[in-house]
Amino acid sequence: MSEDRKILWTPTKERAEASLMAEYIRWLKTHRGLEFADYNALWEWSISDLDGFWTSIVEFFDLKFSKPWDVVLKERKQPGAEWFVGAEMNFADQVFRWADAKPDAQALIVQSQTVGRKEYSWAELRQSVANVADHLRGMGVGKGDRVVAILPNTELSIIAFLATISLGAIWSLCAPDMGHVAILDRFKQIEPKVLIAQDGYNHMGKMIDRRDIIAGIAAGLPTLEQQVILPIVGDLPDGAVHWDDMVQGDAELQIEQVDFSHPIWVVYSSGTTGNPKPIVHGHGGALLEGAKASLHMDLTDQTRFSWLTSSGWIMWNVQATCLAKGATVAMFDGAANYPDMMEVWRFVAAEKLDYFGAGAAYFSGCQKAGIKPAAELDLSALVSIGATGSPMTAEGYDWVYGEISTDAWLAPISGGTDIAGAFVCGNPMLPVRAGEMQARALGNAVRSFDEMGNELIGEVGELVCTEPLPSMPLYFWGDEGNLRLIDSYYDTYPGVWRHGDWIEITAEGGSVIYGRSDATINRRGLRLGSSEIYRAVEALDEVQDSLVVDLEFLGRDSFMPLFVVMTQGHELDDAMLDKIRASIRASVSARFLPDEIVAIPEVPRTLSGKKLEVPVKKLLLGGDPAKVVNRDSMANPDSFDMFIRYAADHDRLGHQVHG
Repeated sequence: MSEDRKILWTPTKERAEASLMAEYIRWLKTHRGLEFADYNALWEWSISDLDGFWTSIVEFFDLKFSKPWDVVLKERKQPGAEWFVGAEMNFADQVFRWADAKPDAQALIVQSQTVGRKEYSWAELRQSVANVADHLRGMGVGKGDRVVAILPNTELSIIAFLATISLGAIWSLCAPDMGHVAILDRFKQIEPKVLIAQDGYNHMGKMIDRRDIIAGIAAGLPTLEQQVILPIVGDLPDGAVHWDDMVQGDAELQIEQVDFSHPIWVVYSSGTTGNPKPIVHGHGGALLEGAKASLHMDLTDQTRFSWLTSSGWIMWNVQATCLAKGATVAMFDGAANYPDMMEVWRFVAAEKLDYFGAGAAYFSGCQKAGIKPAAELDLSALVSIGATGSPMTAEGYDWVYGEISTDAWLAPISGGTDIAGAFVCGNPMLPVRAGEMQARALGNAVRSFDEMGNELIGEVGELVCTEPLPSMPLYFWGDEGNLRLIDSYYDTYPGVWRHGDWIEITAEGGSVIYGRSDATINRRGLRLGSSEIYRAVEALDEVQDSLVVDLEFLGRDSFMPLFVVMTQGHELDDAMLDKIRASIRASVSARFLPDEIVAIPEVPRTLSGKKLEVPVKKLLLGGDPAKVVNRDSMANPDSFDMFIRYAADHDRLGHQVHG
């Protein structure tokens, strides 16, 4: 084993045996007569006997079905697998069984830099959800209708979500800091009936007024029948309903039963072309994936859980699945570095959290800031730490064990919006190795493939999943014949999911994620299609063409250069740089501002006119110029020479991708 994969933590026998994973293994022996030599044997069973594994998750977690299934898996195929055919249920039922079990216990804690601290018991959460659902029902919202929201990571988003799905309606959420064009590109596709929004928020001590943006978005949604607004910076718009009125009352919670695969939410994960992909997940898939994930997170109904997340990231949805497990969820809303980088750690200490997760970039930022949280705060309650969003380096692991806790279990995960879950993750019964994720998730047939579809061990390849999952997308909204879904995941290996990440599977069954293998932009876990950047940049008369690549690779800071072709008579001066950044900030989000903007003579394209994003990315990550592209397939082969010179001039970009 190389030095950078050294063991940093090993569970005590007591910790391992007390884990939820150990309890599940004992349950399998008692109830199914199954025994396994080690975790890898358990994993092999979970991806081989799909019916047996997924029914064991339903039974072990006592997941609530109002009508049993006829068939677990109709046909073992992907895409198009049909799970638990004939079953009926509702995700909200699983959440609110905890309101019966422990009505006075804490369900939600919210720390917001806009409105302060709040907390809700399970009984209070249920009453708020019942009231909002009753008002939505009065607005004509029913099964299959879409309710969309522009809300921060606070109780508003959770309450509105649970109220929506309790009716059998379909939820979709965008973060308040996202640009109006990006939000409209998402919501217009799904034709919503109701919009719920907060008209402003505090960021870094400054109040951000979103009233005009929300009004413009509402005007761009012709199917909209009602707006619900929480006024923070101004008065209630004419015709809108005040959020505070929605949560008032004493309604009874009535939960509509739906099919296992009835849509629960639409989330968005962008490809490189076209509008953002409106990914539809089902109630049952989201519930089963969340339950299974709790084995890998060692999360129980006694856990005090928090993940530092935007409301636009899939980790927001993970909070909802943790509520379904009965955990207390602590939500942080605001800038993680305001008034300083210790702010979030003060929150972790004050709320006595035992599970805290964040994007790997957040831990890296703490490391660079030189803060020492454990030296200043009591973090003794913290026993589990999660990370995701981008590859976490061995140095990041060292920082956590040096400055946060020597005893906590650090378990980074990697997955995505696409499956509302993780492909590779933690196991509290195994040792933690620096820079490495401990295990492939149960039920997820994760492998590393070379370009020919051969499995790799100990080498970097494409992350694939060779068996169907209940939480895979049901479909993309409006995608006739599943053409775009197939193009997104099954274009390289027919019948096998290709995720778009570089991964190494180790001989022990652990894994290392190296970054994105496709042209999708990944900024601290939030994915975006390059087409959304192009739309904002090329809308400017001064810009004729553009190309953007996100250079993310393990052990390096993510670096995103934007290359622009200026129209004749215009130059890329300081004023133009500011104008390009302003357009991206307004139309997309400040999260996706490029690290560098470079003028080029022309964008390299294929003979059919497609921008050569992936070859440019491979080149700038250290690929061989002679191998990353076939110049005979290019419409303008000489255009590639400029990028070869750019790579040679930027030593910080050089890195061999494979090998």
